[in-house]
Amino acid sequence: MSSKSQLTYTARASKHPNALARRLFEIAEAKKSNVTVSADVTTTKSCWTWLTTHIDILSDFSDATINGLNALAAKHNFLIFEDRKFIDIGNTVQKQYHNGALRISEWAHIINCAVLPGEGIVEALAQTASAADFPYGPERGLLILAEMTSKGSLATGPYTTASVDYARKYKGFVMGFVSTRALNEVQSEATSASEDEDFVVFTTGVNLASKGDSLGQQYQTPQSAIGRGADFIIAGRGIYAAPDPVEAAQRYQKEGWRRTWPVWGQLTAE
Repeated sequence: MSSKSQLTYTARASKHPNALARRLFEIAEAKKSNVTVSADVTTTKSCWTWLTTHIDILSDFSDATINGLNALAAKHNFLIFEDRKFIDIGNTVQKQYHNGALRISEWAHIINCAVLPGEGIVEALAQTASAADFPYGPERGLLILAEMTSKGSLATGPYTTASVDYARKYKGFVMGFVSTRALNEVQSEATSASEDEDFVVFTTGVNLASKGDSLGQQYQTPQSAIGRGADFIIAGRGIYAAPDPVEAAQRYQKEGWRRTWPVWGQLTAE
């Protein structure tokens, strides 16, 4: 387990080099929650309830979607993570991200990408976000999809190492990873961890009631995810498909936050 995991979110926010990561940690500490809700829903009204979106599956995307998401994020102090998984040549992803039909840069604080196209995809997104005419500046950040929880995933080995290499090269825009574990110990001939390295780890496939589905998804518990280095746990069907999603979200919030305490040396009794 990395030394970073021994620090509270407040401590990490106080010294983190990435502005959006600092804000993320501050929000988590204020709300006492490290849960990210993944919204695999297909209407704007449903989408407004959650934080992580899949905007390209909405059947009624419009200005109302953008305005609603921005208004709710401001009112309730949360960040929006668009789980679009950009994966194309640099020129294409720049257009998909900024000024494309879904206008993702207008409302998504966090995006992610897969690095199968090579370094160019990360370079292109970072270039867009640092351009003089990009109006959102440090309020935008990128997660690299370094590992996946689906059975038989090919996001392993050299692919994961390349993900870490690119993150280190473009750490002004790359705030961390979607992965099943902390990746600070990954070394390669190209890069090595700096002393102040603190990439944020989001882990998907967290479910308290199921171990998987018929399409290869493999779930884990908040305890196991955090034990492997997750800073934020992403739960989908375990919350939005529950009979009472609000109650389910509260259970995940309580369990996810409680599991961070032993790491910080603050839990005296279970």
